[in-house]
Amino acid sequence: MSEQIYELWRRMEQGWANGDGEAFASAFAQDVDFVTVRGAELFGRRAVALGHGQLFAGPYQDTKLTAEISLIRPLADGISLVHVTSSIAPVGITTHAQAVVVRRAGVWEIAAFHNMIPKGKS
Repeated sequence: MSEQIYELWRRMEQGWANGDGEAFASAFAQDVDFVTVRGAELFGRRAVALGHGQLFAGPYQDTKLTAEISLIRPLADGISLVHVTSSIAPVGITTHAQAVVVRRAGVWEIAAFHNMIPKGKS
């Protein structure tokens, strides 16, 4: 289980490195509920892909995302809570996210994601 969950964040990192919103969003469920660091709510993988595509074409072009998972806590069979700290270089932003990952049809995906910039880290 843990390896498949880690793979979700590796896919996000690779999509980010390639500036590819679709690849970044591929870790998320089609019906994901995603809260950005600015508090905007995105509903669905398509919205996450479009939003990140705009970021990669603008202020986060040629940046690198590095994610570090600090907690994977199973809540029930096929459902886990995940805490992740990410850094965006070279802009120097650190974020903290709490995610709910689910296994559907044998595949792990992020069903809910809340991302924020800790106080004093922006």
